[in-house]
Amino acid sequence: MDAIFLQVLNGLDKGSAYALIALGLTLIFGTLGVVNFAHGALFMLGAFCAVVTRKILTLSQITLDPERTNFLGKPLEIKTAYVELWWGDVGTWMIDYSVLLSIGFAIPVMAIIGIVMERGLIKHFYHRPHADQILMTFGLAIVLQEIIKAFFGANPIPQSAPDAMGGAMDIGILFGFAEYAVIYPYWRLVYFVFAAVVIGGVFAFLRFTTFGMVVRAGMVDRETVGLLGIDIDRRFTIMFGLAAAVTGVAGVMYTPILPPNYHMGMDFLVLCFVVVVVGGMGSLPGAVLAGFMLGMLESFSSMNEVKAVIPGIDQIIIYLVAMVVLLVRPRGLMGKAGMMED
Repeated sequence: MDAIFLQVLNGLDKGSAYALIALGLTLIFGTLGVVNFAHGALFMLGAFCAVVTRKILTLSQITLDPERTNFLGKPLEIKTAYVELWWGDVGTWMIDYSVLLSIGFAIPVMAIIGIVMERGLIKHFYHRPHADQILMTFGLAIVLQEIIKAFFGANPIPQSAPDAMGGAMDIGILFGFAEYAVIYPYWRLVYFVFAAVVIGGVFAFLRFTTFGMVVRAGMVDRETVGLLGIDIDRRFTIMFGLAAAVTGVAGVMYTPILPPNYHMGMDFLVLCFVVVVVGGMGSLPGAVLAGFMLGMLESFSSMNEVKAVIPGIDQIIIYLVAMVVLLVRPRGLMGKAGMMED
């Protein structure tokens, strides 16, 4: 039971990342009809927003301590972050919680990047074939990852979780099952809660705000909404920025789990397109449902007991499920009738 409970938690953890990225991807496809292969790069850029924030917060003043020397007999260099010099304990707290503070930096930066991408490049491909969109956005993703590689190098850059959230807890005791020892990292639980809040916030925004209702109407019949005198193109551009921000903060919060590197976007891209297709192209609930479902399947298939029966199943389970779903239901689990059925 403890092994099963652990795999459920792992599945929720993986599913949270898949669902967040797929949600942003579906927002773009549902509003603009663009197959955005640069979406994984947005996840990567969000992760590097956390790297940049930490680098800024840890900019240091170097002083010499004459009372302490190195093995050459020279005074030791003491590095003290400027934020600690200026604000003392508050500065130390800011460095410790740099990942969470990065969210405030990532949201506007990623929203601006998304809007610039849409206005500067992607809008010219709205009426082009999907193959052209894929080639253009895939090329953009390669350019972005090479820029990151040039500035930050090819090696992963570890980012630490706050000290208060850096340990692990016994989930069994928390839920009253003391006989099951399920030790799980705090930060992975934080990520799941964060993902749930963001997903809930996006759905609430689309359902209960006037802006969101107009966007949903535009997703169903863009031309009619435009004839009502509403600048639906401007709203869709803002939605592209929102999708970029959602994906960016998903990358920010994932940095303590997976150290940022220049190719992490490509690592998630294919998986998240599978999630979107299984859930149903253009279906936001479908993307979330498929994200958690496939995360759970991937988690359970990684158990040694399962791999002993079917070696390597954890590497292909997502693609096998995608094949079965699309054979039985080409539109995906919650896709609209006619979507991907031609």
